[in-house]
Amino acid sequence: MVFIVAFVLFLYIAYRLYQHFFPAPIIDVRGKYVLISGCDSGFGNTLAIELDRKGFNVFAGIYNPASKDTLINQLSSRATIFQLDITRREHIDAAYDLVRKKTNTLHALVNNAGIISTGYIDWIKTETIRQVMDINFFGHVDMTKTFLPLLITKPDSRVVNICSIAGFISPPSASAYCASKYALESFSDCLRREMVAWGLRVSIIEPGIMRTPIIGKYATSASELQAQLPVDVQERWGDEFFKTYFESTKKNILLKYAEDPIKVVRALQHAVESTAPRTRYRPGWQSEFLFFPLSVVPAWLSDLFYEKTRIIRVPPAGVKKQLKP
Repeated sequence: MVFIVAFVLFLYIAYRLYQHFFPAPIIDVRGKYVLISGCDSGFGNTLAIELDRKGFNVFAGIYNPASKDTLINQLSSRATIFQLDITRREHIDAAYDLVRKKTNTLHALVNNAGIISTGYIDWIKTETIRQVMDINFFGHVDMTKTFLPLLITKPDSRVVNICSIAGFISPPSASAYCASKYALESFSDCLRREMVAWGLRVSIIEPGIMRTPIIGKYATSASELQAQLPVDVQERWGDEFFKTYFESTKKNILLKYAEDPIKVVRALQHAVESTAPRTRYRPGWQSEFLFFPLSVVPAWLSDLFYEKTRIIRVPPAGVKKQLKP
């Protein structure tokens, strides 16, 4: 058994080394159109700039109209910048009409827009979970279904979905975000398997924690959370627990050593440009060497990891009031 595991591991490492040293050629970018959501900042913004430099015709969707002037100065005259809230049907329909005026064929759709929400399940509102699902999942579903006819006019077009390590492992205090990413992962797998006859490629990007604006919002949302909670919830957990929770969030070692987001952008570029895009990309050491292995070990072992690394030594105030078994 050990020999078989070692042999499989050897084959995997050899294959990855081969991919690294002998990469597949890139496509001919001439006349290729790429639509990217969430280009205000972060991965989407940098990807739009990089693909534009390579010669792609970029459709850059932005959520905040104020982002347009900055992006105009960063992109060439080939690019088209427009407002896109992927939770609004009228925005998606307007984007479709805009694309159709320029081309009947879309080379790639990059579903990038997203938000994060933190807090234990007992703390967050159901409406918050719905909002996260609307943006991180249903919005991408609507975009994919809307633009699918333009993607399958030729084989080798592709859908690239930015998921996360939260799509294959669920840390505490991230239930809404994890649920949305798990949903997008399974949607992507179904789409890839259903569209084989059309030659549509579907790639999933699964980064760890990267130094992006969304990480700054993670700490901010955690610190603002307690004041928004109902009184009974605050009493159930207690001020001391919340204080310890917020302090531990600030000291999270993985947030401290968040990785360079260019790793994700390079994975996105490969998924769009390569003649042999991968099904899954795990850019960065956190995703590849920590969280993915942690996701395939027995559940008790991954539970133990989170218990030891995210331990809050102060028990919730309400634990003392529990009935005896």
